Amino acid sequence: MRVALVHDYLSQDGGAERVLQAFHAAWPEAPLYTLFHDRERANPAFRSWDVRTSFLQRFPGAVRYYRWFLPLMPTATESYDLAPYDFVLSSSSAFAKGVLTRPETFHISYCHTPTRYLWTDTHAYVEDLQLSGPVKALLAPVLSKLRLWDRLSADRVDAFIANSETVRKRIRKYYGRESVVIHPPVSMKDFSIAPRHENFFLVGGRLVSYKRFDVVVQAFTKLGMPLVVFGVGPEEARLRRMAGKTVRFVGRVSDEERADLYRKCAAFLHPHVEDFGITAIEAMASGRPVIAYGSGGALETVVPGETGVFLENQQWEHLAHTVLRFDPSRFSPERIRSHAMRFDAPIFQDKIRRTVSDLLGRWKESGRKI
Repeated sequence: MRVALVHDYLSQDGGAERVLQAFHAAWPEAPLYTLFHDRERANPAFRSWDVRTSFLQRFPGAVRYYRWFLPLMPTATESYDLAPYDFVLSSSSAFAKGVLTRPETFHISYCHTPTRYLWTDTHAYVEDLQLSGPVKALLAPVLSKLRLWDRLSADRVDAFIANSETVRKRIRKYYGRESVVIHPPVSMKDFSIAPRHENFFLVGGRLVSYKRFDVVVQAFTKLGMPLVVFGVGPEEARLRRMAGKTVRFVGRVSDEERADLYRKCAAFLHPHVEDFGITAIEAMASGRPVIAYGSGGALETVVPGETGVFLENQQWEHLAHTVLRFDPSRFSPERIRSHAMRFDAPIFQDKIRRTVSDLLGRWKESGRKI
């Protein structure tokens, strides 16, 4: 069976890209189609793959300033020639699911979420861009057209796999489709338990507004307690301005450096509504408890009293109160890691292979979308 992988774009190294690496491990001969490949910001592992970029890659500035090319992305996605393939597996939170395939080609979309800036977070997305009034007015009809394309493109998919129950519900609401849930993988062999933890709390990932890192920085600045923040993003400058002396930013870190931060921290903070939340799993793989906002994917991964605690709201005062009462010694690192083992990468790959085989069989038998 001739297989192709499709991904939105390689411009960062986040959870979606970890899923993509697991897909490549399962189908190593499959080429990868993507809008563009930022070799500086994406994981170096992708450089050895058969990566086939869209015509946008050739536009000056498109790789770095990709948001300005948003109106062209549907056309660029539809430009991939996938005629030679029997099976297409797209990894999508935006455009990749909209590829064009032959009637006899089976297309599964692993959906990280229906496009956030078109459905759940449109207004916050526009505000984050910090555009002038006239530019915002011009952006509104662009997003409306993209929303229409996004909804119609979902009908091209033969079967959906959701990365969490939270996303499964969104797929049903926005696309009117059912889906199978397979949680994203974490490579457990890359993480380990330290003999003892140190006296700092940890937060990190892409520094964007919806992740609410501002709440964490504000709380630890008020408390005067040590906090380490890893990652980069558009919110970094603002977060640094509000941070006190006990808050330390370490920027972009290697996989090894991130794993070391996890294993040494007192606890990991997860203050936002996430589609799934791979960073929380990575912390638990290191035996560390998680303080998470009790919504979204965290409800499927964190076990209160066993692997962490839940925040009832996203106010800095509530977080500060929770941190002051938090006792890391109440949690067993071994039990936390044992819980995280259910998300191990080999388990994910086995589930994906079995699910693809099952969905393909059902599609061939019924001759219609699943």
